[in-house]
Amino acid sequence: MATTTQASVNVSARPRGTTIRGAQSPTPSQVLRNVQTIADLEAKSSAQRSALDRFSDRVSDFAGSTSFLVIHVLWFAGWISWNSVTSKGVDPYPFTFLTLLTSLEAIFLTSFVLISQNHLEWAGRRRAALDLQINLLAEREMTSVLRTVSAIAEHLGLPEADTDLEELAEQTDVEAVARTLEHQMEGPDTEEQKDS
Repeated sequence: MATTTQASVNVSARPRGTTIRGAQSPTPSQVLRNVQTIADLEAKSSAQRSALDRFSDRVSDFAGSTSFLVIHVLWFAGWISWNSVTSKGVDPYPFTFLTLLTSLEAIFLTSFVLISQNHLEWAGRRRAALDLQINLLAEREMTSVLRTVSAIAEHLGLPEADTDLEELAEQTDVEAVARTLEHQMEGPDTEEQKDS
């Protein structure tokens, strides 16, 4: 939304190698490019959202603020005081109309919050998928680098410093890693249940 767009503008306006506020040394241009790319992706994703989605975000943000709490405390205190003290009150104790209003408000607030939560969950899954792809690419690049370094060391007749180098230089079997992770997450209790 506005924050993402502003971040995009701020990053693009900053000259190469400048210092970000609070940083001790100049920010490398690659970092600035990465920040700019992520800001552009977020801005594009935000621009594709419907008006209802953006409105839901605003309502959810406001519902989670201190102002929302203060307004409700004042509203309830005023409503209860007015209808308890004066004879002109429209909603005498047990404040049935107030209960109706707050129930309707809760229904709508819940819907808006769920819409926002669904978007955040989708954005989280998208980021996780992006992270996974980048990590797999980095793993392939590092495997290639290790193979090259190992070949150079062998060509120069240098002794191998790491006994795990051969294993690390092999292509990682992602499915085997996933199976191992699932097995570890299931734990021994699950295995005992399967056996019985």
